[in-house]
Amino acid sequence: MSAQSATLVINEEEDKAHVKKIWKAFWILAVLTVIELALGLTIYFLEMGVVSYWVILFIKGVITILTFAKAFYIISIFMHLGDEVRTMMLSLAIPATLFIWFITAFLWDGNSFKNLRNTDAGSRIYIEQNNTHGGPSGKPPVEKTIKGLD
Repeated sequence: MSAQSATLVINEEEDKAHVKKIWKAFWILAVLTVIELALGLTIYFLEMGVVSYWVILFIKGVITILTFAKAFYIISIFMHLGDEVRTMMLSLAIPATLFIWFITAFLWDGNSFKNLRNTDAGSRIYIEQNNTHGGPSGKPPVEKTIKGLD
């Protein structure tokens, strides 16, 4: 029986170090999340008043950077990529970067399409639709053209 029995060896120091690492990750992520929420509430209250567009854009940029920092930290700690070799990290980071580019490109293209669709890409002449029998002044509707197409 002694040849086939195995004893479970528990290394308490290694377990404590692992638990300590998890708590450290928890507190770092919690602090970053609280900072992001505070910046989000700051944007909410700044938009109620008169504030520069660039200030709000800067705060949104800081939130984006903090979000990426959290994502990379989560990948490093919980997916154990911090312990991997450089080639393995790059083989995962480059496709992730391309995916971020993919999302950005589609959002940009969708916004462009929305803006062009709402203005008919400047290809039509618009007729002012005040009234079919004349506007408030009694005059018939006036044709308007887009600048540069006259």
